[in-house]
Amino acid sequence: MNKDSSNIMALAPNTSNKRETVCIFGTGDFGRALGHKMIQSGYRVVFGSRNPQTSSLIPKDAEVLSHAEAAQKAAIIIIAIQRQHYNFLIPLAEILHGKVLVDVSNNLKINEYPESNAEYLAQLVPGAKVVKAFNTVSAWALQSGTLDASRQVFVCGDDMKAKQMVMDIVRALGLTPSDQGSLLAAQEIENYPLQLFPMWKFPILLSLGLTAFFFFYCLIRDIIYPYVYENTDFSFFIAISIPNRICPVLALILLALVYLPGVLAAIIQLYRGTKYHRFPDWLDKWMLCRKQLGLVALAFASLHVLYTLVIPIRYFVRWRMSSQIISQALNNKTAPLNNTYAWLSDSYVALGILGFFLFVLLGITSLPSVSNNVNWREFRFVQSKLGYVTLILCTAHTLVYGGNRFLSPSSYRWYLPNAYMLSLIVPCIVLVVKFVLIFPCLDKPLTRIRQGWERNPQYSE
Repeated sequence: MNKDSSNIMALAPNTSNKRETVCIFGTGDFGRALGHKMIQSGYRVVFGSRNPQTSSLIPKDAEVLSHAEAAQKAAIIIIAIQRQHYNFLIPLAEILHGKVLVDVSNNLKINEYPESNAEYLAQLVPGAKVVKAFNTVSAWALQSGTLDASRQVFVCGDDMKAKQMVMDIVRALGLTPSDQGSLLAAQEIENYPLQLFPMWKFPILLSLGLTAFFFFYCLIRDIIYPYVYENTDFSFFIAISIPNRICPVLALILLALVYLPGVLAAIIQLYRGTKYHRFPDWLDKWMLCRKQLGLVALAFASLHVLYTLVIPIRYFVRWRMSSQIISQALNNKTAPLNNTYAWLSDSYVALGILGFFLFVLLGITSLPSVSNNVNWREFRFVQSKLGYVTLILCTAHTLVYGGNRFLSPSSYRWYLPNAYMLSLIVPCIVLVVKFVLIFPCLDKPLTRIRQGWERNPQYSE
């Protein structure tokens, strides 16, 4: 009972009304914001400054002293200054001996220095216990109550007790500490705020490249070709028609690219006969950004739905329909209902609706707030099983749209097929290979390999 109680107490932050004194070196924006937040949380705060004079910007309940005087009043000192100014700490080494120094600094670019700022600080003051923390939180987030920004604070350090003291402060401020291990992790933590959507880089660049390719592809087929051979100006297609061709094409291709790396990984594992061997780096990175690829694909699918909904109000569509009606009236001839085309049209729309519904469901389950509330089996069922059903429906949607036009010579302009024909290449490859992999002769050994069985132990690492 006592043991359990001590564990609970170790995890809980200090909840007394008045906590220990914390020293902050630096009276800049972040230092002041952090000091104000600490005072609100019940800490006594003393600032160490080159100019120990009270300023109107300093929180009124805080004390401002010289660096040496302030350091003597607290066991935890937060270094809220830039790395290039750390040299003033060298003469204070004796005073700082045994104290916890919290490095909150960031750099201007990734891997700007050979070692992290926290490791550099530990070299300058070898007797102190250096902890890296708070560098992922901005002064604005602290001032606005931390609810409008990320609440997670990465913490690392070599001294477990010092790290625990800092994590208690993080919790007291209403933030969530994340233990990243020893001080060797400091450089990675310092690089984190400088990364601009690292997992989104490949999906966004890929989608931009495919968008540019298919835009010029459709421009050649649907605008330049009619102008050259038929002297017809369809340049207004750039506003609605071409985007409404590009969006579904990219949505289908990107959705297929979400499941292609899984298929490739299965083939590699079958070939090697073991799962205890790293995949190539390009495949690892590809698999890590599958969620982002799927969300970008969902964005293109949503745009396709919006573009499709505005088709009836377009002037070109209304003009074409009225021309057909007038032509039938003048010729006193009504086109009979074609049941085949009616079935194809309704099937095309139905498959699109069902595919988009499941597409949205996949996107919703990708949200952290949703995925955290389902177990691994449920998440895998939605993302894998329903994901392949979504890919089948969207591929069928495109195939039905093509109908018998795949073999029609008039569908090819300058020997170029329609864009939607190109969009079927990757999805069909994924579905065919996946269909082959579910055969018992392949599925059983693959399942055994993923459970730890090895056919070729020489591949193990």
